[in-house]
Amino acid sequence: MPTLIFDCDGVLADTERFGHLVAFNQTFAEFGLPVRWSDDDYAQKVLIGGGKERMASLLTPEFVAAARLPTEPGAQRDTVTAWHRRKTEIYTELVASGRLPARPGIARISAEAADLGFTLAVASTSAEPSVRAVLEHAVGGDAASRFAVFAGDVVPAKKPAPDIYLLALHELGATADEAIVIEDSRNGLLAALGAGIRTVVTVSAYTAEEDFTGASLVVSSLGDPDGEQADVLASAAGVRPAGVVTASDLLALLDTPRPEETR
Repeated sequence: MPTLIFDCDGVLADTERFGHLVAFNQTFAEFGLPVRWSDDDYAQKVLIGGGKERMASLLTPEFVAAARLPTEPGAQRDTVTAWHRRKTEIYTELVASGRLPARPGIARISAEAADLGFTLAVASTSAEPSVRAVLEHAVGGDAASRFAVFAGDVVPAKKPAPDIYLLALHELGATADEAIVIEDSRNGLLAALGAGIRTVVTVSAYTAEEDFTGASLVVSSLGDPDGEQADVLASAAGVRPAGVVTASDLLALLDTPRPEETR
């Protein structure tokens, strides 16, 4: 059965700049931490997979001393977990407020894919409550119930490791040859390629200049017939959507050569 797996951040919605960055900085302020990430700062932090991991990158000896944080590793992990729990709450509230609109084509292509018999899933390194909140906002509650969700700490190694996609394939009972992933970043692309899955990249605010070698198709967005049109930026597979990426285009991609696993 054909399987369509979405990343969350930057794919379902432009969540990084208008959601996660805002939530990180509000969390830092609430905890009295001497840091605020600028847009340029965060463009580097998004290269780190996982919110807790991004927060943990702060823990240099100098920062620990300045913020009067514990030095014992276990206590530091507990501290980061507390920060991240609050950050997830703030982020979920932002999503519920409607401030993070879905990217073009998400609800449309999900419905089209479901009608063509695709199994639907989301695979993300973000916390599961955050992912579910974005998904429901992007496609609606009824449509979201069709999706399997794999998120957060369900695998030990986060993207660019392929673990979360390998888990999704296993749990869905799908093979790599039956699946297509929609990603927005090089780390996400590498994770999908590592699992041997064909990948469509929809570039986002922080990823437009990244190297997407290996992607089957790279587009500006999935596009909507009466809204933003999808520009084809690269098509290694030779499939070239006209204005919008459709579920039929995805089926056409499944007839093209599958990337070799890069693990």
